[in-house]
Amino acid sequence: MTSALEEVYLRIRRSLTSRIRRIVQDPGIAEDLVQETYIRSRSAGEAGTIEHAEAYLNRTAQNLALDYKRRLKRQARVEARPLDDSTAETIASNQPSLDEMLAGREDLKRLEAALSLLPERAQKVLILSRLEGWSNARIAGQLGISERTVFNDLKLALGHCHDALYGRKR
Repeated sequence: MTSALEEVYLRIRRSLTSRIRRIVQDPGIAEDLVQETYIRSRSAGEAGTIEHAEAYLNRTAQNLALDYKRRLKRQARVEARPLDDSTAETIASNQPSLDEMLAGREDLKRLEAALSLLPERAQKVLILSRLEGWSNARIAGQLGISERTVFNDLKLALGHCHDALYGRKR
């Protein structure tokens, strides 16, 4: 991400999170979607110049939130539908192929390698945020650091994970 785009992101992050929280009605999901906005904008920023950074970030975050809401509605419709025996058997037999399992294992190895290169605190922040579902404020309180430091550590960790999965080297 260009430094100008990153500056805009950091400046509007709170308002972006508040806006997304109103759409998805879940603070944790809102945080995740805002982080995803950062990751996507970073990739787009590397690919070229984004002329209207604030508008781009707002639109990306809103689209992610609306996609999330659509997925929830679709999932609710599927779960509300009664299953007949043939549908249940089809769902039960949908196991990943050997190729998918091997690709997943390779991705996991790349992620583990990337995480091992991170500072210990950044590893903890990532685990608490993504695996435990803690908010940035809670992580900051637990680790005795500022929310800004949590954000920066999470940005670093997610960047390493993204780079490990998509072939970039730091």
